[in-house]
Amino acid sequence: SLAEAMPQDNYTWRPGEGVRSVSEVYLHVALANMRIPGALGVKAPAGIEPKGFEKSTSEKAKVVEHLKQSFEHLRQAVTQTSDADLEKKTKLFGREAVYQDVFFGISTHMHEHLGQSIAYARVNKVTPPWSEK
Repeated sequence: SLAEAMPQDNYTWRPGEGVRSVSEVYLHVALANMRIPGALGVKAPAGIEPKGFEKSTSEKAKVVEHLKQSFEHLRQAVTQTSDADLEKKTKLFGREAVYQDVFFGISTHMHEHLGQSIAYARVNKVTPPWSEK
């Protein structure tokens, strides 16, 4: 809902040179949501190429669609994982992990960038929808 609340004109805004823009943050989150479940054997949707994805568009409608697709992809990965599978071993970024580590990592990653996105919104005088009266 925050991505939808941000005006299109703000999608290319960035707090400084060398820092991700609004659209780049949202696409970074979307890419992680689609790629990290690969550690669980869940393939990313077809056509999602990591190289250059974050800079692939700043068009609000496309960015929001990628975000929605990524959350649906992640939701399916979570719901298709049984409680018994949470202790299954896997590799995450080259280190030993279990499935629940993958989910925890995704959650903390999203939380980090949610905070970043809230700060970006507030600097641009956009109130997160859940904070409105």
